[in-house]
Amino acid sequence: MGTYEATAPSGRGSGPLGTRPGKIIAVHLSYASRAEQRGRRPANPSYFFKPSSSIGTSGGTVERPAGTELLAFEGEIALVIGTAARWVKPDEAWDHVAAVTAANDFGLYDLRTADKGSNVRSKGGDGYTPLGPGLIDARDVDPSSLRVRTWVNGDLVQEDTTAGLIFPLRQFVSDLSQHFTLEPGDVILTGTPAGSTVVSPGDVVVVEVDVPGTSVSSGRLHTTVSQGIRSFSDVGSLPEVDEKQRAEAWGTPTDEPVEENGLSDELRAKLLRAPVAGLSAQLRKRGLNNVAIDGVRPNLPGSKIVGTARTLRFVPNREDLFKSHGGGYNAQKRLFDSVGAGEVIVIEARGDKGSGTLGDILALRARYLGAAGVVTDGGVRDFEAVAETGLPVFSQGAHPAVLGRKHVPWDTDVAVACGGATVLPGDIIVGDDDGVVVIPPSLAQEIADATLVQEDEDSWIAQQVGQGRPIEGLFPLNPLWRERYEAWLKKQ
Repeated sequence: MGTYEATAPSGRGSGPLGTRPGKIIAVHLSYASRAEQRGRRPANPSYFFKPSSSIGTSGGTVERPAGTELLAFEGEIALVIGTAARWVKPDEAWDHVAAVTAANDFGLYDLRTADKGSNVRSKGGDGYTPLGPGLIDARDVDPSSLRVRTWVNGDLVQEDTTAGLIFPLRQFVSDLSQHFTLEPGDVILTGTPAGSTVVSPGDVVVVEVDVPGTSVSSGRLHTTVSQGIRSFSDVGSLPEVDEKQRAEAWGTPTDEPVEENGLSDELRAKLLRAPVAGLSAQLRKRGLNNVAIDGVRPNLPGSKIVGTARTLRFVPNREDLFKSHGGGYNAQKRLFDSVGAGEVIVIEARGDKGSGTLGDILALRARYLGAAGVVTDGGVRDFEAVAETGLPVFSQGAHPAVLGRKHVPWDTDVAVACGGATVLPGDIIVGDDDGVVVIPPSLAQEIADATLVQEDEDSWIAQQVGQGRPIEGLFPLNPLWRERYEAWLKKQ
């Protein structure tokens, strides 16, 4: 930990820090649960600033201005910088953190339209960033073991751990230090999990950060919502609320179906039924001939994968580049640590199967997080052990060499070329024993429906052929056989 020393609060709006921070930087989406709720998952962290005058103390109040309705809480873990950080690597970043505490990143959704993404007005109000009440020494905790919980009027409404983060805490410090110096006392608000919603005057919101199973805790941060008596005037933008802001402020109702990474349950079920050969034929009918990922076979014969693409690009090994990008928490590890349920990791290895592009440890992590599978046009290490994890992997086969023999993990969630096919993040990937195809999301429903219709027709044709009827006129159906098929179909 650095040299920053917490002292007793010296005045209004300093929280447990003793003095107001020079900067408050807040992370947008950072928890997988929140990203799923919002229906979008960031490839990299993004941030906004909050004024230091927004700091509040435990036991204080936060005002909902007159004429507004959508004040929402966000329980968060706050990091307090201890020593100046500039261009620090992720594995060194935690050394620059002095303390951890609880935070509540209040926001007024009525002003989000006026802010146009800046959050200056919607998140910058006096008291909108209460911190505390105590500080946890960063030297005493593993940043991957923290938990944040939020209660409203005594009811637990948010609970998640740093294991649920899309990006680890160290990454925020390292990333921000690339752009400006993080100074002692600066605060980073690390995002909120699912469960944030609207509160009203009289509600009491409590946030705590702790390490489960231990006595390590920030203490409970209490904030009471009060009703303001002053309204905004027309010297600037006025509050504006629409259905989108209401939906985001209140959160996704638990009884509404949520699409998993852009795939509804209904569409996923159709694609699981549809054979890849049939999907390929329908794509070809629509002029898409270059959507097959060539040269890959499943490690588990008979397996089927359906999911949305997360992409990883390798570049050819160069010793200096592997030294700067291949070690530590590199792009490969970050992606396998952040893959979401129902997603397929697609790896561009330039068709070079001369080394492994993943092994059993990464496969276990992806399996634990609910990934639908992995597609790589390179090799796989620990081939049998990877298969034993149960994670479907499509590859060019086994190879014992480590990644660095051929590849440098370079970047993620970009357009990649895998097995001769271009894959974009969010494309729909379907694989079976016949191979793997890439389906543009805008065509997925149409392709799936057409494939299943064709499958029913082909099944009937096969039945006729199996009964001894000749292929001529039957495959494909001529008008007479078409009439017979449609008559049979109506009876079904």
